[in-house]
Amino acid sequence: MQLRKLASLFVVLAALFGASPVLAADPENTMIITLKDGDVTIALRPDLAPKHVAQIKALVREGAYDNVAFHRVMDGFMAQTGDVQFGDMEDGYNSQRAGMGGSDKPDLPAEFSDVPYVRGVVGMARSQDPDSANSQFFIMLAPNSGLNGQYTVVGEVESGMEFVDKIKKSDNAQTGAVIDPDRMIKVRIAADG
Repeated sequence: MQLRKLASLFVVLAALFGASPVLAADPENTMIITLKDGDVTIALRPDLAPKHVAQIKALVREGAYDNVAFHRVMDGFMAQTGDVQFGDMEDGYNSQRAGMGGSDKPDLPAEFSDVPYVRGVVGMARSQDPDSANSQFFIMLAPNSGLNGQYTVVGEVESGMEFVDKIKKSDNAQTGAVIDPDRMIKVRIAADG
């Protein structure tokens, strides 16, 4: 009986002090993106998309995402980046082609899950072919159930969403293309220091 009372007290205290059963991702699966306004911490989800997460981490560790533009940003929808071929604003940036490229790594087979596309979820961009994701990804600014089960979820923002909200948005509601876009200044995996 005493043990049951103690357990009940712990549950009440946990609720009062905001204890959460959700734990931060381990440093090996934590990606940190430095933006102009601050750092965004993303918990990568190898449990959902092991091949996609492995490719993202390899690109991060090569420095491929550093200085890559947020080429497509739609208010109330998402911010897309990751075109390492045409989006590097210090080496080979092409505003006409940003969003059409990938990396020198192979495209990936879809790893769809039942995780819903809500604010802060990170998904892989792709063409019409579900098995065409490569390096580009997007961060949801608002929920969009139309993406559920159609795009691979690779992670979710743990902190810094207020900085994602400040990324320069497009004036073109049709394409979402951004003129003089913001960029990922530096991207790293937390385990690498």
